[in-house]
Amino acid sequence: MKLPYLCAVLCAASTCLADFDPKNLDASAKPQVDFYQYADGGWIKANPIPADHSSWGAFDELQNNNEMILHGILDKATEQKNPGFVEKLVGDFYSSGMDLATVDAVGISPLKPEFDRIAAIQSSAEVAAEVATLQRLGVGVCFGFGSEQDPKNSEMMIGGWGQGGLGLPERDYYLRTDDASQKLRDKYVEHVVKMLQLAGDSAADARTEAQAIMKLETALAKGSKSEVDLRDPVANYHPMALGDIEKLSPHFDWNAYLSGIGLPAPAMMDIGQPEFLQVLDAQITATPVSDWKAYFRWHLIHDNAPFLSTPFSSENFAFFGSTLTGTPKQRDRWKRVLGEIDDNAGEALGQLYVAVAFPPESKAWMLKLVGNIRQALHDRIEHLEWMDEPTRAAALRKLDMFGVKIGYPDKWIDYSTLVIDRGPYILNVLRANDFNMKRDLAKIGKPVDRTVWGMTPPTVNAYYNPNMNEIVFPAGILQPPFYSKNADDAVNYGGIGAVIGHEMTHGFDDQGRQYDGKGNLADWWSAESKKRFTERSSGIVRQFSGYVAIDELHVNGELTQGENIADLGGIKLSYTALMKTLAGRPEMKVDGFTPEQLFFLSFASIWRDNQRPDALRLQVNTDPHSPARLRVNGPLSNLDEFAAAFDVPEGAPMRRPAADRVNIW
Repeated sequence: MKLPYLCAVLCAASTCLADFDPKNLDASAKPQVDFYQYADGGWIKANPIPADHSSWGAFDELQNNNEMILHGILDKATEQKNPGFVEKLVGDFYSSGMDLATVDAVGISPLKPEFDRIAAIQSSAEVAAEVATLQRLGVGVCFGFGSEQDPKNSEMMIGGWGQGGLGLPERDYYLRTDDASQKLRDKYVEHVVKMLQLAGDSAADARTEAQAIMKLETALAKGSKSEVDLRDPVANYHPMALGDIEKLSPHFDWNAYLSGIGLPAPAMMDIGQPEFLQVLDAQITATPVSDWKAYFRWHLIHDNAPFLSTPFSSENFAFFGSTLTGTPKQRDRWKRVLGEIDDNAGEALGQLYVAVAFPPESKAWMLKLVGNIRQALHDRIEHLEWMDEPTRAAALRKLDMFGVKIGYPDKWIDYSTLVIDRGPYILNVLRANDFNMKRDLAKIGKPVDRTVWGMTPPTVNAYYNPNMNEIVFPAGILQPPFYSKNADDAVNYGGIGAVIGHEMTHGFDDQGRQYDGKGNLADWWSAESKKRFTERSSGIVRQFSGYVAIDELHVNGELTQGENIADLGGIKLSYTALMKTLAGRPEMKVDGFTPEQLFFLSFASIWRDNQRPDALRLQVNTDPHSPARLRVNGPLSNLDEFAAAFDVPEGAPMRRPAADRVNIW
């Protein structure tokens, strides 16, 4: 498929995705009762979930459009006779991934050297060296380690260590005692058995090993913090000298580990969860060497299953796709390979993407919109009734210091030392993992490079980085339905404007507010302002904890607190900026809707979503974002502006009682 044609596809899609479409409404619903259903019910009914997705919504529509563009880019790169370096790298990577005949023919044999090395382990003293080797290959055993900005010295990079090493999504999957959780654990063990058998183990050996793996992972889970506890940046910051780390974990050979990952011993590391390190250290000697070897083999297989032959990738999907999320069909191979290239060489692929999909005028318009919403937040902070003057002055300084990145990096990653060829796909993946880990570890002990991006240009997402004090918007999300140069201002402000406001508000949510303008973890709040903020943020925790997501499963208001604060702040700030933009203009209705109504309809439209029940349960258990319906109805039910736009009376479901309404930023 040729790139000019793909551009035409994107332009054609822009009309249906970006412009307001009354067919997306559900006229039988009342906006005062369930605004999400009213705004998105028509679309929800007309857009069932594709078989290869666990959910289908606006983000997925845009992701699908971007994938079509990237598909054309990769096809062209694969076929070029004299490609440039970037085209050759992504073209060879894609070609090797799409060569299913070779992938199936080589099976698991490319991993044989790794299996042989694991088999040769003789004692627990060798565990650390094997952890290092596997982590360099991208295998997530025991814990996570890499570079991070020092939370209290944001100008320097340090080594950051954190809990990990589990096969199930997070620790509570091992600890819940209800029947459904026990049945899921049983299915997980059966999955491990099947994968070990595919790797050549007998049925009896595979079962014995799977039970040992579950026992070890359960021990690690018991020593892990909850998802809520991990959200506290102060409680998860423990800078320690190497000597003190060794005293905390005397059975883990740190010299062997650091040597294995190729890192000179750093003077200090941030041990995020010291209690977990102690639990891990105890397991090094308490767990038999044979069980450690089984654990290493399992995670080597598990983390590489998507890149191995069809039996491995199919069984991996059967559990982690179908069982966990209820998705009946695996995604097309080209989409899976594309995703892996984006993960491992995303700035190479991104260079080709932005040349096609992100014109300069999009960046200019975004900068203007960011400026308008920043001013709205500035004005809001200046007039906050609950914030005292010293804290207000510090908040304004932080806002003025916000960094903004739009579209793509000014400086691209240098992939010149990454070896990618058209040989076995798994070997390209392993080399890419090693390349990226080396590149990451090389940052430790050096000044922070503030040009670095945390997402690739095609990504359909955005983020706020508290250590950088910056908001970042990749080119991938700056497309319809979130933004279109042809859309009405109300549509754009309700879409990408709300996203911008959301990311800005993250700088002042329950986590982001703990960092100052330079990105340092520092307490710049007065005691009284902090108390008043906590009173308001506790209101949003109570609100969302009261929502039932599915069956009897409630939303975790603590886990979702930051995102809910950001949703509420984002919509309020973008609305304020739109009103200022429209001031003095004659009111123009679109399909009978005022600009105010169109704004809220546009906001609701970016969260339209159909989701499978199992995927929704997984989200509620692990994701800091609330379910889509609640991301619309939750914040809007707090807003006087929304109530005025749609004549929502007191006592209506979309109008929370005055005493319960949350108003923070």
